[in-house]
Amino acid sequence: MQIFSMKDIRTGIGYDVHRFADGRKLFLGGVEIPHSKGLEGHSDADVLLHSLCDALLGAAGLEDIGHQFPNTDNEYKNISSIILLRRTMELISALGWKVINTDSVVLLEAPKIYPYIPEMKAVICSEINCSNVSIKATTSEGLGFIGSNEGCAAYSSVLLAIP
Repeated sequence: MQIFSMKDIRTGIGYDVHRFADGRKLFLGGVEIPHSKGLEGHSDADVLLHSLCDALLGAAGLEDIGHQFPNTDNEYKNISSIILLRRTMELISALGWKVINTDSVVLLEAPKIYPYIPEMKAVICSEINCSNVSIKATTSEGLGFIGSNEGCAAYSSVLLAIP
């Protein structure tokens, strides 16, 4: 077991939310999920990967996803969030950070995403070079915009270290 000093360890928290929209594919954790609607956004609007990017960037002391990959830049129009995660990892790796673990929760009423979580984990593990990835899903019990099927949100936390 490797021991790190406190100055070599950082945590980060990320959050993202998007509304559902007709005519879009639904991507969560880099996986296309069959559903009648997708999420509205400049990119593919993958709330799970966006929250993870923000958690990683925050832990590394960098500016958020909106600063790194602005929705005013056509380079990012309809871009896969897997590419955004990959570029986020390039930024934090250049500073010497390694991902120790991630923990995420996706909030939505439908569709049920439990069957897709192993594939989401595999995508994320591959991109961040870390096998300690946790993804959970929950509903809002019919409350608020998530409960009324208007949108989807995700929270992520990460632990980074410099080996």
